Amino acid sequence: MMTFGASFLKPEFWLEKAGKSAIFVVTAIIFAESGLFFGFFLPGDSLLFLTGFLTSNAAKDFAIQNNLTQVVAHIPPLPVVCLVLFVAAVAGDQVGFLFGRKVGPALFTRPNSRFFKQDHVARAHDFLEKNGPKTVLLARFVPVVRTFTPIVAGVGRMRYRTFFTFNVIGGFVWAVGVTVLGALLGKVGFVRKNIEYTIVAVILISLLPVFIEVYRSRKHKKADASVS
Repeated sequence: MMTFGASFLKPEFWLEKAGKSAIFVVTAIIFAESGLFFGFFLPGDSLLFLTGFLTSNAAKDFAIQNNLTQVVAHIPPLPVVCLVLFVAAVAGDQVGFLFGRKVGPALFTRPNSRFFKQDHVARAHDFLEKNGPKTVLLARFVPVVRTFTPIVAGVGRMRYRTFFTFNVIGGFVWAVGVTVLGALLGKVGFVRKNIEYTIVAVILISLLPVFIEVYRSRKHKKADASVS
């Protein structure tokens, strides 16, 4: 989707439009995609990776080729970027959780619209049912599910302390981890020349823990069923 889809699905699109204000736009997107139901379509993973990449000295040629020189010139150092995006990710989930607590079951009867689909709520709900509270962490690496999980957790009245703990851990692993990974891998020549394909590969690899956890969960359920 990033390579062949609509322009707004590409992180370069948002960064180019933002220019000097890129860090503010990226922060707003990470906040929105983390817990506001209309932010599910935003390219959070790829934006984190590319933002991290642009903080490195190796990004100059890529920036020139993609009209991102203003971004590179005004983007803060990597530690500042990581801190800001970490706070945005955690805060977004917190807002989503509180929103879910407020709207309650009404969310499951809300009609479909351009920015809301019942299927997205159902996916997040099923994911939460299968994996419990650690879903708040795992969902960080699953597009769409990432956005609706804190809302559904709020609807389901998950214990606040439990949600907050997994939210902070997940926000750190996702926001800081993917951003730092972009900065480190950006120094590799092959990655610089194939940045879009690298982003796709990183996203797929980041999904592995989720697939493993789902597989283990199903395996345990089958084992319990056979024993009973």
